[in-house]
Amino acid sequence: MKRKIAALALCLATVCQAERLNENWDYLKGDIGGPWEALRENLERKGKPENIPVWDKVTLPHCFNAWDAVDPDVTYYQGPGWYRTFIDIKNPLKNGRTLLHFEGAGQKTEVYVGLTPVGKHVGGYDEWTVDITDAVSKHRKDKELIEKYKGKIPIIVRCDNTRDLEMMPSDLSDFNVYGGLYRYVNLNYVPALSLGLRKVDAKVDVAGAEGVVTVSADLYNPTGIQSAEAEIELRAPNGSMVVTKKVKVDASKTTVSLCEFKVQQPLLWSPEEPNLYTCVVRLKSEAGVSEEQDQIGFRHFEFLKNGPFMLNGKRLLLRGTHRHEDHAGVAAAMTEDMIRTEMEMMKEMGVNFIRLGHYQQSLIVLEECDRLGILVWEEIPWCRGGIGGEVYKEQGRRMLRNMIAQHYNHPSVIIWGLGNENDWPGDTPDFDEAAVRNYMIELNTLSHELDPDRKTAIRRCEFCKDVVDVYSPSIWAGWYRGKFTDYKASTKKAVDGVDHFFHAEWGASNHARRHSETPDQNLEAVGGGSTDERDGDASLYGGPPRVSKDGDWSETYACNLIDWHLKEQETMPYLTGSAYWPFKDFSTPIRPENPVPYVNQKGVVERDFRKKEAFYVFQSYWTVEPMVHIYGATWPTRWGKAGEAKLVKVYSNCDEVELFLNGKSLGKKKRDSQNFPAAGLRWRVKFKGGENNVEAVGFKNGKQIKDNVTWGYETREWGKPAILEVTTFRDSENQTWVEVLLNDKHGVPCLDATAFVRFSLVGDGRLVDNLGTSTGANKVQVCNGRARIKVDANGGSSVVAVSSEGLKTQFISIK
Repeated sequence: MKRKIAALALCLATVCQAERLNENWDYLKGDIGGPWEALRENLERKGKPENIPVWDKVTLPHCFNAWDAVDPDVTYYQGPGWYRTFIDIKNPLKNGRTLLHFEGAGQKTEVYVGLTPVGKHVGGYDEWTVDITDAVSKHRKDKELIEKYKGKIPIIVRCDNTRDLEMMPSDLSDFNVYGGLYRYVNLNYVPALSLGLRKVDAKVDVAGAEGVVTVSADLYNPTGIQSAEAEIELRAPNGSMVVTKKVKVDASKTTVSLCEFKVQQPLLWSPEEPNLYTCVVRLKSEAGVSEEQDQIGFRHFEFLKNGPFMLNGKRLLLRGTHRHEDHAGVAAAMTEDMIRTEMEMMKEMGVNFIRLGHYQQSLIVLEECDRLGILVWEEIPWCRGGIGGEVYKEQGRRMLRNMIAQHYNHPSVIIWGLGNENDWPGDTPDFDEAAVRNYMIELNTLSHELDPDRKTAIRRCEFCKDVVDVYSPSIWAGWYRGKFTDYKASTKKAVDGVDHFFHAEWGASNHARRHSETPDQNLEAVGGGSTDERDGDASLYGGPPRVSKDGDWSETYACNLIDWHLKEQETMPYLTGSAYWPFKDFSTPIRPENPVPYVNQKGVVERDFRKKEAFYVFQSYWTVEPMVHIYGATWPTRWGKAGEAKLVKVYSNCDEVELFLNGKSLGKKKRDSQNFPAAGLRWRVKFKGGENNVEAVGFKNGKQIKDNVTWGYETREWGKPAILEVTTFRDSENQTWVEVLLNDKHGVPCLDATAFVRFSLVGDGRLVDNLGTSTGANKVQVCNGRARIKVDANGGSSVVAVSSEGLKTQFISIK
């Protein structure tokens, strides 16, 4: 599916003139004296490499920190970087304007056409546009440069993500403040009078019997055209015409109201049926035709006081997660295909809600939420650190205005977030609670002025909880504080403490591929009651006993915690909903000592989309299509005494499941969501030594669905790790896996070992590392005594070294 590229104005005359500038870019890490040095290098580099910085060829989107964000040995780069490209500009329109549209760039950006500055922007997450028409004309007057560049126009961009206390977000935030052109850049040709942002307001009455649509638009009119005509069309989800209007337009105004019309019995938008209407606005003038279209939806919602969430007159339990714009090997520079894959995976898991943490995200994300039926809380990047001065506050106001204006038309959006953890000090010597509250009040007022219908919200700032419409306190039952069995009581207390409650952020860190026979071991000292995360609770050292410090970080424990939360939510009629933190593992500068360094590992999928076990726990509660999953697909060897019964859990939404061990039925069990764990779909199984095949068959609505795993079973006891056993196996013609297993001095695998191991390489090949995944890191904690990494041979031979503290380093050759 090809997405319409949105911009200030894209469609004109009879041809849509919009082009993504993805190819033929050069990138330079670091600073130069100015745009002339970027041009000088292009003109003079041949024969003078000693005096010229080295530029790398890149494609967009591109992020400074694609690799160093999760490099265990460096601090990720924060500073300037330069981009340049040379493009053909052939505007076919008489007196037409040529625009560059940036879908997002981090964090401070300056743009030049040749040596001419044409625009700058502060803020890494909202969209912005610069008009380069006059600068292109000026450049073309320099015949010498035009000849040297063969008629192409040089575009030079400086991005800078340097630490700045007067810029949002704070560097204390639990995510990287990335740099670069990490979203798409578009070249657009528009008439001298064109459409800017459109505001298409679609409302529907409570009964859903009648909808009202009002349409307004910003005009871009640098040459002062006085009059125009607008045509407005509304098309139904099936493409049929619903309404057409023609109106005269006073083009001297910056913003114009175009029309209002009613729609009888509109098809409502919901997670189950995300019906989207298309509103087309066509502006005609002496300059030509500018056309834009937006997809809108009719829906109404309400947060009941101390009660649930209502959509289109019915209760809807919001089943949510969170998203950071971050991915293995590219960091923030996710392509459209990557974004679509991620959003479709969320829908596959059963999500109907997402909080976009902690900044305005790509317009592609919002389009996917509209299409898939995922309700949205989107927020500005006022995150931690306290509050800065007037420059800081003006950025927050500007980003709030831009976020609401740019994403207003999306029916998926129901909440504008004003901040996150704003009770977290650190960027100034003194934390001014009153100043934070006053600014929160200001932002709340501004949000309602810009959009009276949507709600405002914040997470974790108790002294501001009465300011916004919807409040989310800190409830981390079973991880940062308390036990997961405290969840329901903590939530009910919070629900009663505010008019409108939502539970954003809960979960557990889980090192992918690590499993446990005893996930609650060492947790006896963890007290119950308080579940409110406080500063320092994420530390792996000191403080009171807590699972985040004292737990095993296994997928086993995380699945139990999630299972408990989901079963409880089914018995909480007052609950609006919750959002698990997060959907996908992501990089963060404040967690260097995690099992995968610099990665927040609470995701239900890894940073490269590989599903963890938790994905299927959510599916078993949130989806309708029959599914069955035996816990432990990535658990190669289980352990225990000979003849000891071991727990086998099956996560399924089927009514009944039958389990087989080595072809023999162990009986059927019926699903009961309140029978913890695994909704009663669990068996105590006695494995034989060696290999065991387990199969589960689910039954639902006359259908059968199956899953199976093969586990080894180790009955020998082991001592301390003493030997690194290294093996290889081929993944493809050019890539080989290197796997290490920690054994004791007798050669018995240490299946509960958690030591760090290091992979290094010399030779022609390279390690496929710095991906921020359990199998894509050169420094990583072992999972059940083993770790692996992939080697790209590059057509030659290499030697890989594997080391772990206190053990003899091992070497293995790769050809």
